Amino acid sequence: MQRVKGVSITPHNCKIQDKNDEFYRQFNIVVCGLDSIEARRWINSQLVELFDEEDPDSLKILIDGGTEGFKGQSRVIIPTMTSCIECQLDMHAPRAAVPLCTLATIPRQPEHCIEWAHIIAWDQEKPFPKLDNDDPEHITWLYKKSLARAQEFNIPGVTYSLTQGVVKNIIPAIASTNAIIAASCCNEAFKIATSAAPPLGPEENYMMYSGNDSIYTYTFKHEKKDDCPVCGNLPRDLEVGKDWTLQELIESLAVVPGAQLKKPSVRAEGKSLYMQSPESLEVATRPNLAKKVMEFVNEGDEIGVTDPAFARVTFRFRVKVK
Repeated sequence: MQRVKGVSITPHNCKIQDKNDEFYRQFNIVVCGLDSIEARRWINSQLVELFDEEDPDSLKILIDGGTEGFKGQSRVIIPTMTSCIECQLDMHAPRAAVPLCTLATIPRQPEHCIEWAHIIAWDQEKPFPKLDNDDPEHITWLYKKSLARAQEFNIPGVTYSLTQGVVKNIIPAIASTNAIIAASCCNEAFKIATSAAPPLGPEENYMMYSGNDSIYTYTFKHEKKDDCPVCGNLPRDLEVGKDWTLQELIESLAVVPGAQLKKPSVRAEGKSLYMQSPESLEVATRPNLAKKVMEFVNEGDEIGVTDPAFARVTFRFRVKVK
C-alpha cells in the first residue's frame, strides 16, 4: 500500500504585510481566510504585482473565502486574467452611517439604540476615560444603556452579543457557514492542483452561498475592469463637487465604494497636493486642505492617490465635476 504524504504546516505569527516578495514566490496557490477587506486588497495587489508574463512560475492563483453570518462567498482570482479583489471592491461598500437625528429622536431598530449609547450617551456621560471595545466592563455599560433606550421605545432585540457586534462592527460567525465556505475553497485548491475538474474562473469566478432561508448557491462571472487600479490600465472616474475643498475630496475617498482609502495622499501633474507623510511634507502641504480642488485641477484632469496600506498601488482618478 502506497503511503500518502501528509500535510506540512509552518505557522507564522505576524502580519501578512511583514513578509517580503520571496516569501510569496514560493507558493503556487494562496488560499485566504482573511477577516478584513484591507488585508484582502493587500494580498491581491501583492500577487498581481509579482506576476511577470515572461515567467509562468510567477503566476500565483488566489482563492479567497469569506462569511457574514449565514452568507458566504468563495472566488478564484487568476492575476491579470480574471477580475481581482480591487475590481470587485464596490461589492463591499462601507456600511452606511445612520443619521444622528435618527439615533437621537426616532430609533427604529435595536442597532439604533446601541449606536445611540455608543456615540451620544458615551460622549455625554463619559463613564470611562476612553472606550475600549475589548473591555467587558465598557461593553456592559453600553449594553445596559442600549437596553434602557430600547425599552423606552418598545424596540426588542438588544442583547449583549449584538451590542458587542455593533460597537466592534462585526457579524457573528456561524460554524456551518464557515465549514461550507472552507470546503469550497479547499475544493477549488484541489481542482487547480490536480486538474481533476475545472475550477471556478475565468468564465465563472465567484460563488455565493446563502443560508438565511434555506441552502442556496450560485456562481457568476465578475468582469475584469479596465479602470481597476491594480490589474487595469485606465483611470477611474471620481465625482468632485465644484466647490469642494481638498479636505472634502480626501474625506470622500474613505467612503467612495471604488476607493475606500483611509490615509490618502494626493498628487496632480507631478505636484504634491497633500501628503500624509513624511511629516515635513505633511506640514508643507497642509495649507492646501482648505483650498478648492478646482484651484489645482480642471475637469478631466487625472490625479494620483496613494495610501500606506497599499504601498504598491497608485490609484488613478479622472476628475468629474458634479
